[in-house]
Amino acid sequence: MSTATSISESEQRPSQLMFWGCWIALITTAFAFISRSFMINTASMWPADFGIDKVQAQELFGAGIWPFAISIILFSLIIDKIGYRIAMVFSFVCYAAYAALALMAYSTVKADGLSGEELLAAQKSGLNLLTIGSIILGLGNGTVEAFINPVVATMYSKEKTKWLNILHAGWPGGLVLGGLITLGLGSYAEADWRLLIYIIAIPAVIYLVMLIGAKFPVSERVAGGATYKEMLAEFGVIGAAIAAFMIFREIGNVFALNDYVVYGLILAAVVAYGIYCQSLGRPLMIFLCLIMMPLATTELGTDGAIGGLMEKPMEALGGNALWVLIYTSLIMMILRFFAGPVIKALTPLGLLAACSALAIVGLYSLSMTTTALAIFAAATLYGVAKTYFWPTMLGVVAEQFPKGGALTLNAIAGIGMLTVGIIGGPMIGKMQEDSAIAALNEQHSAVVSKVEKENTWFLGEYKAVDANSVSELENSEEVQQTIDAAKQGALAKMCVFPFIMLVCYLILIGYFKSKGGYKPATLDGKPAAH
Repeated sequence: MSTATSISESEQRPSQLMFWGCWIALITTAFAFISRSFMINTASMWPADFGIDKVQAQELFGAGIWPFAISIILFSLIIDKIGYRIAMVFSFVCYAAYAALALMAYSTVKADGLSGEELLAAQKSGLNLLTIGSIILGLGNGTVEAFINPVVATMYSKEKTKWLNILHAGWPGGLVLGGLITLGLGSYAEADWRLLIYIIAIPAVIYLVMLIGAKFPVSERVAGGATYKEMLAEFGVIGAAIAAFMIFREIGNVFALNDYVVYGLILAAVVAYGIYCQSLGRPLMIFLCLIMMPLATTELGTDGAIGGLMEKPMEALGGNALWVLIYTSLIMMILRFFAGPVIKALTPLGLLAACSALAIVGLYSLSMTTTALAIFAAATLYGVAKTYFWPTMLGVVAEQFPKGGALTLNAIAGIGMLTVGIIGGPMIGKMQEDSAIAALNEQHSAVVSKVEKENTWFLGEYKAVDANSVSELENSEEVQQTIDAAKQGALAKMCVFPFIMLVCYLILIGYFKSKGGYKPATLDGKPAAH
């Protein structure tokens, strides 16, 4: 099948059905994310039923995140060989397995007559089931993105960035719909959290029905005659080294592997990849991988800090903090649906540069605002800024590296997700803790020695504030206000991430201008950039 034939078929109604099936599949991942987040952070639900503390809760949350990044990269290596349908069915099976294990966990801790040691044993057993289920869920979420991104990029090969933005409106759309359902269930969900497990089945069954009989397109890479080796060569040894470091570092952290084992696995994977593909990788691709690190940190890593910042003002107004997520997600969904005209006016790189500049203003504004209304306004500005980051970056990769197929498109997404967990998130946390300690040294120097504690992260040791020690102080409220203000002020330091992005995008804009302007690459051996 020729590329032209593939494009022609993508304009027919079956392709529209396929697109919306992919869109609903992404909705399912958002439903799973927001329902788990709600159950983990609601004291009367998973923390109470399974007896977990804050640290264990975040470990459980992470169990549903890190497998996403791993499966999206690994599936990209084989998806053209096994087919999109098998990947789609696998993702559905993962959702079904997660639901089954979660329901088993519920039955384990809700059995009649549990108390004392029996209850503790049941909680431990139930938590194990929930953790395994969360890992499987993460694999399913990653597999969804592993097939929907290349499918849509192939279907709309002349407007990849536009349609990838519309596709990824499914994520905030799912957060909006899932958040409204979660809030609507209210006390019913708190009384029986199985209701939030059941709602995931709704979009999951819908996309399975829509896609199980669909005729998936032959990928643009395969249709254009680019070989598997050429796909690997686009990413190259350097790209593989970045991805392998991220993947095995995260696996090592989760399973407490020895550093020698971790680095041995990294070396083995990179050497094997290099022997086969015999390419360092396209310089532009490596550059985009590096930009993806501050991009993912800006979009995803700062969300936790901003969410915490707005939680108290929302509570003061008598509202649930979940409304903030629903509000910003609604903005993102609407703007992504209308990405086409914006991309046409600014070009993909121009849009990314503009959003980077807007993110700088938004984050800096958030670092100085004090009232609920001002925080909400600044958060709105920041929400608009981050709307186009992720899908437009995927669009640039899809347009510039058609020979890279599913691998380059999905690997950069996986690198972004892993960056947040391994580097970006901890770095933001350290920025906040450094600001808090500095503020205490300046305003409450007498209590610093009583409340600071030493921790370690991947770059060494750092000092943090111990919340329990702060609560025991006579002037705890005053000290806590200083800490909160300092952590809010640390958002200004986070402007460094979008600033780096802005500089990089301006460099790329200048580079493409020297080549006659930004143009999508082709599969005929004349790519737009080398």
